[in-house]
Amino acid sequence: MANKPIFMENWWMDAVCAGKEWKEILPDMPCLLRKRWWMHYIVMPQETQIGGMWVNPDTCTATQTAELAQQIDTQLNELNLDYYYQQYPVGSPLPAAMKELGYKVRPRITYRLDDLSNLDKVIDGFSKNKKRQLQKALSLHAERGMSAEAFYRFHTECMAQRKRKVSYSREFLLVLDRKTKRLGQSEVISVCNADGEIYAAVYLVWDKDYMYYLIPCFSEEHKDSGAGALLVLEAIKMAREKGLKFDFEGSMVRSIANHYRQFGAKATTYYSVSKLYKWPFAIALAINWFRNLRFGI
Repeated sequence: MANKPIFMENWWMDAVCAGKEWKEILPDMPCLLRKRWWMHYIVMPQETQIGGMWVNPDTCTATQTAELAQQIDTQLNELNLDYYYQQYPVGSPLPAAMKELGYKVRPRITYRLDDLSNLDKVIDGFSKNKKRQLQKALSLHAERGMSAEAFYRFHTECMAQRKRKVSYSREFLLVLDRKTKRLGQSEVISVCNADGEIYAAVYLVWDKDYMYYLIPCFSEEHKDSGAGALLVLEAIKMAREKGLKFDFEGSMVRSIANHYRQFGAKATTYYSVSKLYKWPFAIALAINWFRNLRFGI
């Protein structure tokens, strides 16, 4: 039986929406409500793959699905929104039902490894390129327990090498880290050389089913070291230790998607559901007033 994803737990919403307004507009439907100027809208919080309403796809009947979709539509209409956007869980029957009610439904892709029982078989599924990268990384080692502060500093340095900025704040990560650590549902893995210099790191979270490759970062100076491949392998090993499956946390970016596929991960479809209620919001989108809008920044 499927379990509710970590991203839909109330405590997760408390963490990723700190300083912003969120509420359950219906049972098991947490939403981030945003207001900018005169516009009101619902979007996804940062670092949050899944939203919408949680229903168990194994037990929810077609009649129940249609009724729930109607309840969602009624509640959203009562909120007098300008725009609505959420990404529903893998396997959810609700997007199809909401499409019937006039919502725009679009496929998204995440990449998953669902069987980690045989690690050798998992590694055999890696591409030749990833196996070569692992050979390059033989002089490197992985460590667990990097602090959120240290991870943020390293990520900031990595992005500065690309003349870019980290998309989330230090405060955001520290709040998320306190919440997840308290429940024993996060860890940072780093890959270092013999002198302790960090080449790559990833912030991982997990629920009862999956470990999520939430925030990876890599030093541009050591991009050819094989550290990225070793980082993924060590994260997979940790998921296997915990009896979990592995989710690369999705990507619609072609280069990143190709990177994940090379680890033998299976493309898995889930769906976004959106609706434009008032035409001025379309203009705002068109002129890019709402940078990174879908992720609640």
